Amino acid sequence: MSAPVSTVEDAIQAALATVNDPEIRRPITELGMVRSATIGTDGVVRVELLLTVAGCPLKDKLRTDITAAVAAVPGVTGVEIDFGVMSPEQRQSLQSQLRGGGASEEPVIPFAQPGSRTRVYAVASGKGGVGKSSVTVNLAAALAARGLSVGVVDADIYGHSVPRMLGADGRPTRVEDMIMPPQAHGVKVISIGMFTSGNAAVVWRGPMLHRALQQFLADVYWGDLDVLLLDLPPGTGDVAISLAQLLPNSEILLVTTPQTAAAEVAERAGAIALQTHQRVVGVIENMSWLELPDGSRMEVFGAGGGAAVAESLSRTIGAPVPLLGQIPLDTRVREGGDAGNPIVLAEPTSPAAQALNTIADRLALRRESLLGKPLGLKPAGR
Repeated sequence: MSAPVSTVEDAIQAALATVNDPEIRRPITELGMVRSATIGTDGVVRVELLLTVAGCPLKDKLRTDITAAVAAVPGVTGVEIDFGVMSPEQRQSLQSQLRGGGASEEPVIPFAQPGSRTRVYAVASGKGGVGKSSVTVNLAAALAARGLSVGVVDADIYGHSVPRMLGADGRPTRVEDMIMPPQAHGVKVISIGMFTSGNAAVVWRGPMLHRALQQFLADVYWGDLDVLLLDLPPGTGDVAISLAQLLPNSEILLVTTPQTAAAEVAERAGAIALQTHQRVVGVIENMSWLELPDGSRMEVFGAGGGAAVAESLSRTIGAPVPLLGQIPLDTRVREGGDAGNPIVLAEPTSPAAQALNTIADRLALRRESLLGKPLGLKPAGR
């Protein structure tokens, strides 16, 4: 049992400890943001709070949360907050604390470390236009709704669309060399679109793409994620190769439509696993059919493509590649993407949302791989 709170000052500190920084999601007291908190004879508490950066976009939320927490302490008649800014030394100390090492250490990709428990799914497709980003966003929102800590990297540098589809309209905040990712629907997200002006095109070659992906993985403060989804560009180009190098433990989720031409291209994209030694966790067939008012189905893009890809890849790779689900055509998927409100949250009872939720359940419940994990076994003594 915890020790009882003995004074009003102790109660105020305990109240402040319940307030999390909106970006880092850890108590402000633990992060060294509370410079002082005193109560006057009039019962008004005066809090000096140090923001990580000047012009913090979530300053108002901090004010609201702190006021609500401290005002609930018996004997407090009011709350006044004076905002300051951390010094470079304080920010450097915070960066070191969050990274768990010395401030001078080179950033590492936490998901590539042997002890990482984050499941990393690379959502890939053979060609564009199959709804890969819609699937990524909805799976992320569905997994977060199940209480998992979820992050999304919009790795489709040229065709970035995840921020709009997820409703993440905030800008990343920098703390020294660390980037705090915006959040939407409980999902942390980073995209090159957050660093460009307006709808400007990104014109980069391979080395720049590799470096951008590396920064998204190493320089962004993701915290302890259960699942990380990467929305890859179509095909088997530079980003897919870089991902295999940076995150060799990542697994591939392949998205296709039922159309034969799309399925053949998707099969080639999945076969990259033979060269990169990644696991193909399954195939998702999108736009499988259109449900008509009379209850019948119109197979707009044909039928059987997803099952054909799963069966062919199982033979090629020599390991089972299941068809994880079939998602019907639904205009509400598009509407949710345009509005930044994924269909799994906006219309959870719709057929498309139900199909996506079923896939999310399969991903959430999949057993964790023991590959590369120490088992703690010791040889028996003689």
